[in-house]
Amino acid sequence: MTINTFTQAAQQAQHWVNELADDLNWREPRAYHLLRCVLHTLRDWLPLEEMTDLSAQLPVLIRGIYFENWKPKATPVRNRGKEHFISRVKDAFPDDQSINAEQAVVAVFSLLDRHISQGEIVQVRNSLKKAMRDLWPTN
Repeated sequence: MTINTFTQAAQQAQHWVNELADDLNWREPRAYHLLRCVLHTLRDWLPLEEMTDLSAQLPVLIRGIYFENWKPKATPVRNRGKEHFISRVKDAFPDDQSINAEQAVVAVFSLLDRHISQGEIVQVRNSLKKAMRDLWPTN
């Protein structure tokens, strides 16, 4: 891997964060924190095979964030309902009472929908419970 490759990877990750920040009209550090939290939560909700299939389509630095602090023996989590997903995201913002966690999750799912192949998105959506699937945008 060359320095140019690192630079390109950083630019691609920054583009995702900027895009999410623009979608939500948030500042970049807050958007990064949200992206990280939703990716970790999604990772922990998906079956192992689907979790790794999704990771293969993430940009290299985003993939690193996705796997950060992953505990394979603890995933997928037992209770994978929508309420718990939303709660986990809201809990990641303890000092921010203004966050609409469901809207924030939808924004991250929309970002993934724009950047990941539709075939993979369909597989990810189908791996989730119906209430969770309702958070994903449909084309």
